[in-house]
Amino acid sequence: MKMLLLGIWTLLALIPCPGTTEELFEVSVWPNPALVKFGQSLTINCSTTCPDPGPSGIETFFKKTQLGKGPQWKEFLLEDVTENSVLQCFFSCGGVQKDTMLYITMFQPPEQVILDLQPEWVAMDEVFTVKCHVPGVAPLQSLTLTLLQGDQELHRKDFMSLSVASQRAEVTISVRAQRENDRCNFSCRAVLDLSPQGGGLFHGSSATKELRIFEFSQSPKIGVSSLLEVGVADTMNCEVSRVFPAQEAVFRMFLEDQELSPFSSWKGDAAWASATIRAMETGDQELTCLVSLGPMEQKVRRPVHVYSFPPPVLEVEDAYPLAGTDVNVTCSGHVLTSPSPTIRLQGAPNLSAPGEPAWFLFTAREEDDGRNLSCEATLEVQGQRLLKTTKIQLHVLYKPRFEESSCPGNQIWIEGMDQMLACIPQGNPTPALVCIWNGMVIDLDVPQKATQNHTGTYCCTATNQLGSVSKDIAVIVQGLHEGITSSTIFIIVISTLGMAVITIALYLNYQPCKRNRRKRAPRQREQNKDEESQFTDIQAEECNSHYC
Repeated sequence: MKMLLLGIWTLLALIPCPGTTEELFEVSVWPNPALVKFGQSLTINCSTTCPDPGPSGIETFFKKTQLGKGPQWKEFLLEDVTENSVLQCFFSCGGVQKDTMLYITMFQPPEQVILDLQPEWVAMDEVFTVKCHVPGVAPLQSLTLTLLQGDQELHRKDFMSLSVASQRAEVTISVRAQRENDRCNFSCRAVLDLSPQGGGLFHGSSATKELRIFEFSQSPKIGVSSLLEVGVADTMNCEVSRVFPAQEAVFRMFLEDQELSPFSSWKGDAAWASATIRAMETGDQELTCLVSLGPMEQKVRRPVHVYSFPPPVLEVEDAYPLAGTDVNVTCSGHVLTSPSPTIRLQGAPNLSAPGEPAWFLFTAREEDDGRNLSCEATLEVQGQRLLKTTKIQLHVLYKPRFEESSCPGNQIWIEGMDQMLACIPQGNPTPALVCIWNGMVIDLDVPQKATQNHTGTYCCTATNQLGSVSKDIAVIVQGLHEGITSSTIFIIVISTLGMAVITIALYLNYQPCKRNRRKRAPRQREQNKDEESQFTDIQAEECNSHYC
């Protein structure tokens, strides 16, 4: 009986009982969770609580290398992790196998953030697109993209609600362009948040891009005459309105193939440019104005006609005739004028036929001195009547003479007052005047204080290249002791001042005649010098003959 009970206890001891060490062992893996950057390696430690484990290892499709092992652990290196995966770690203990799963998350930081502006130059009120994409970033569920205009947030997008198949790391918005958007900076910011998986925050930003807004809806306009004279400078204007930004409009201007040098300016929403044009060939030509702003360019053309019309040729046989001689005046069109113009000569009795010269003959008189001879030429070009005028001034030469109005024969001076001899001779060239009193030549430009000794006869002689003439001037000096009343003195003073004003006016009036005298032929100037060198001696003789 004892032997039977002993056998039963032996059998019971050989049957495994629930709750033994082999049944209660655990399998664990580290790190958990596992994060690994794209393409890098990951070290895995697989361990168990079984005191005497049996077969063990890991199951993965990545390349693995065992780095080490112990009684209850093994360590492996996973190489070139390029995607998310699930790894299995297993151990056997007392014939029982247990395993655990490790979820490996591969991540790729937003190292490249790309921003696209389409287009970079946008017409006002048109729609432009702002797009941001991040290639290769992972995992997308942890990514947030934010579009910025300056520091202002325009749009934010995360990817947690999208299915894996439809996920692309990009965000796109459309905006209608307004002027206030011009020169605004746009950028994109990417944030990869791995803190729920035990990682950190990874940031990335795009380069900043500037948006340009423009308005250029109206064509430029050229302002210039439709007729240009060959060789004569003219101004070409080109203007464009409702343009933005006006200061950035670029002008290029051409006469046929010749590029001009414009000067441009702007104000508000208008821009304009001007350039000097000088056509050197006759005929039909074309002006071009090209205006560009950003990606847009507009061109306008204007036809012009270039003509040749020099002033008429006015010829005077002698522009310095003597009084009483005949003067022949002829006017004709210039040989470079085509077709021949119509000539009208002032003073000619009849209008000449087109292409024919005009002429007339007259006798020069003293009053013709300073007369302007004028000739007009008219030419019709492209329906427009053009006019050119040539003028020549006539200088009539005549001998000196004295007139009572400008050189009175009787003059009254007031004793004690500054007085000047009032005498201006007439003649062309302007006569030289010399006055002698008591055998002495007096200075006619310097006033002198009148005394009784100045009473007497003054002998004045005017001389130019054509001759000379003399006149006696009686001067009476009166004082208060001679019974002159205050009213009489006042009248005399006023008369004297008036005579002085007349004298100065006549003197200034004859100054141009002096300049005209310089234009005479050299032989006349030499003759004048010879006469002046002898003038003092001759004057004395003439005065003696007039009992000065």
